[in-house]
Amino acid sequence: MTIRVALDHRTTYRFERPVTIHPHTVRLRPAPHSRTPIEAYSLDITPKNHFINWQQDAFGNYLARLVFPEPASELSINVGVVADMTVINPFDFFVEDYAEHVPFSYPADLRSDLEPYLRRVDDGAPGSGPSAQVLEWIDQHVPKPEPVTVDADGEKSGGMRIVDFLVAVNQAVQRDVAYTVRLEPGVQSPDETLTKALGSCRDSAWLLVSVLRELGLAARFVSGYLVQLTSDISSIDGPDGPAADFTDLHAWAEVYVPGAGWIGLDATSGLFAGEGHIPLSCTPHPSAAAPISGATDFVGVDFEFSNTVRRVHEDPRVTKPYSDEQWEQVAALGRHVDSILSDRDVRLTMGGEPTFVSAFGTATPQWESAADGPEKRERAAELAELLRRRWATGGITHHGQGKWYPGEPLPRWQIGLTWRTDGEPLWRDPALLDEPWSPGPYLDTPTEAADKARVLAHAIAARLGIGDDLVLPGYEDPLDTVLAEARQPRGDRPEDDVEPDDPALASETGRAGIVDRHDATVGTPAGWIIPVFPDPDGEGWATARWRMRRRHVFLTSGTSPMGLRLPLSSVAWGEAPAETERSTFEERGDLPSGEPSGGAESVRPAPVLPIDTSPAPRSSSSSARGTSSRSSRPCSASRMP
Repeated sequence: MTIRVALDHRTTYRFERPVTIHPHTVRLRPAPHSRTPIEAYSLDITPKNHFINWQQDAFGNYLARLVFPEPASELSINVGVVADMTVINPFDFFVEDYAEHVPFSYPADLRSDLEPYLRRVDDGAPGSGPSAQVLEWIDQHVPKPEPVTVDADGEKSGGMRIVDFLVAVNQAVQRDVAYTVRLEPGVQSPDETLTKALGSCRDSAWLLVSVLRELGLAARFVSGYLVQLTSDISSIDGPDGPAADFTDLHAWAEVYVPGAGWIGLDATSGLFAGEGHIPLSCTPHPSAAAPISGATDFVGVDFEFSNTVRRVHEDPRVTKPYSDEQWEQVAALGRHVDSILSDRDVRLTMGGEPTFVSAFGTATPQWESAADGPEKRERAAELAELLRRRWATGGITHHGQGKWYPGEPLPRWQIGLTWRTDGEPLWRDPALLDEPWSPGPYLDTPTEAADKARVLAHAIAARLGIGDDLVLPGYEDPLDTVLAEARQPRGDRPEDDVEPDDPALASETGRAGIVDRHDATVGTPAGWIIPVFPDPDGEGWATARWRMRRRHVFLTSGTSPMGLRLPLSSVAWGEAPAETERSTFEERGDLPSGEPSGGAESVRPAPVLPIDTSPAPRSSSSSARGTSSRSSRPCSASRMP
């Protein structure tokens, strides 16, 4: 997937009279080492009567030497470039073992070849080197890694990874030098740039070259094109890129890393050079990298300059798979198919769900294999809140159990949004809804919390027309505690342990007596249960009286919420009657008004149906983590731990 762009760079001088144009040197052809593929290049010169000689300078850069045999009224230099903007990973390079960490030294032969790029930058007279201010800035802002040492086993210690070091130096310059457009010719000295804390791209680049050389790294000045394309989608964090495609002349630095070669560092942005950086001329000093150099006789002149970029080819990609015209064709086809299906009364539903992952830190277990994680919860809550504001104003945000995948010890959690499409609110006061992932504080004692849960459960039952005697407390099963204690390998023997040869175990009455003895010490309820289901013979709700063998409702063991641990296999013999699922296309009429109705006294009493024949929730199997049910679940109100 790629985007090809065409650059059009025009520089025009119009003279007030024909004038002698002395030889010019043009350095506007992409350098041989450009990592951005160049598909086409052109250089068009006016006046047409000229001689052009392509050369490579001492540093390998392309340059065009122009000679004009006669006076002319205009000099125009037009450059065309077609570039392939395939994304480049700026960190995709190898490094020689000895250069993986700084500090390191270039081998003697290589150091000799790099000598022009290691020469210290003068802030004053020739040979003066960097100013005291530049040296002080390096001392204060550049990391000082310990020397690299190698132990007897060949293990390295000390030093700093070369990539981390270059990132730190590049960003230090970017932080301390603000960017400005400077129209004056030439390049500021590094000392002047630090004094002003302000400079153009070429000023920041030359300062970075000076700093790198002072740190013993070969560096050179780069003049080139910068191409920035607008993003297909907005950034999810941080600022967006340019609002429109953009190109201009730019300057940055390159540092030589053994094994990797020359690596571009853009001190204006603090980033490594990528596909948008197209080098034109790379030299030890900025004076040898001017895009155009030459002279004319003295004359009045009008100057024009333009640099534009346009896209000439775009492959389909994830962020922009189709053009606007193609999207309209897809939509038109969809509308045509919809009309055919509607005419023939064909109705469709859609299943499945989209999967969302974080844009950052996706290598952590929570985004690859783990069912949970702190960032996953945070992102999920943010997404749910954004969707609620857009679609579910006045709705309910429900935190509950999601899918349980084979091989995973616990089910996933999920956030569900439920709302009415007619605009009627399901919930009026969001302040009354707690955040289940918040740390609290919960100041109630277990007994106080259980009592509040009891009051809430009875209030809900009253609004459903269900009597208080049908609201059941649910307890953690003491037999689970006894069994867990009995399985401990060491320690004092449990006082209520059961001997395997106890005669009581041989009869149903004896076993019931042992269970009943433990049931008498249940403690505080874990919560309250309201058996409720739609009335199969009319409107509203119905209920049933659970028929438990034990004296209380005891939850199955586990750590899931109590609503997922109800002993539904113990409420009745056999399965509930089969229920035919209503069609999703069935006309259901308008929903009742969402306005608050009268109090509990105005509610029709819910009929109490026989447990064996009613569609009351039940199950023939349960697990230690939760309980499955093929019918609607009972309502439960539990206390916070």
